[in-house]
Amino acid sequence: MTGLTVLLPPSETKREGGDTDRTLDLRALSFPELAAERAAVITAARSVSSEESSARTALKLGPKSIGERFRNLELDTSGTMPAIDRYTGVLYDPLGSLDADAATRAWWFEHVVVQSAMFGPVRGGDLVPAYRLSHDSRLGSVRLASHWPEPSARVLAAHTADGLVLDLRSEGYRQLGPVTGAVVPRVVSVDGSGRRKALNHWNKTAKGRLVALLARTGAAATTTAELLDWAGAHGVVLEEHDGSWDLVAESLEPATV
Repeated sequence: MTGLTVLLPPSETKREGGDTDRTLDLRALSFPELAAERAAVITAARSVSSEESSARTALKLGPKSIGERFRNLELDTSGTMPAIDRYTGVLYDPLGSLDADAATRAWWFEHVVVQSAMFGPVRGGDLVPAYRLSHDSRLGSVRLASHWPEPSARVLAAHTADGLVLDLRSEGYRQLGPVTGAVVPRVVSVDGSGRRKALNHWNKTAKGRLVALLARTGAAATTTAELLDWAGAHGVVLEEHDGSWDLVAESLEPATV
C-alpha cells in the first residue's frame, strides 16, 4: 500500500445484514499475514459468547444488547459487506457510504484501513460480518491489548512504508496497532477570541467529514506538505505545530464539505 493511508477506528454500532452468498473468508481479507491472529480472536470470542453470563461480562453487554453475542457465534455463516459500510455511528454516518459514487467508494477501498478488534487491520473494501467486540473486551487467555499490537504494527509498517499515514483512530485502537510517524490530529473548536478547545464527542463527526471530503476529492497526498496543500485548497484548517497537529472542526461544517 502506497500513497495516503487513513486509519480509522471501528464502531460499536454496525449495520445489520449483508451478502449471504459471500460469508467470511479470512484468506480474502487484506493483510493475510494476520490469519493466525484473527483465527485466535474469533475462537476466543465464540467461547465467551456461547453463554449469556460470560458474554455479559466479557463483551460488556446489557439487557438490551445481550442478543449481540449471537453475532460472534454466526461469523462463518452471516452475510458480509465492505467494512466501510458495516460500521455506523457518529464517525461513519457523515460518509454516506451506501449513497456514494463509485469513485468515492473506490478511494475508501484503497486508502482506508479500519483497526478492528476482531480482525485486526482491514481495508475499507474488505468483506466482514457483523460482530460484537471492543478493544477492551475480555477474552480469557487472549488479551487484545497484547495480542494485536506487535503483528498489527508490523503489517501496517510494511504496507505504509512508502506513503503518508493519517491516523484518526481513538487512543484505544491506536494502541492495538501503533504506527510511528503518523499524522495524528487533535480535533479542536475555535471560539470568537481564537481560543482552542479539544473536542470529545463531536471530534468523530469532524473526522467523518474529513474522510468523506478526502474521498470525494480523490486526495493523493504522500507527504505532510502535500496534505497541508490539499487541506488549504479545500478550506480545511489543518495545522502542524512542532510535530503536533490540530484539525479545526468548524472548517468541516457541512456547508464547507
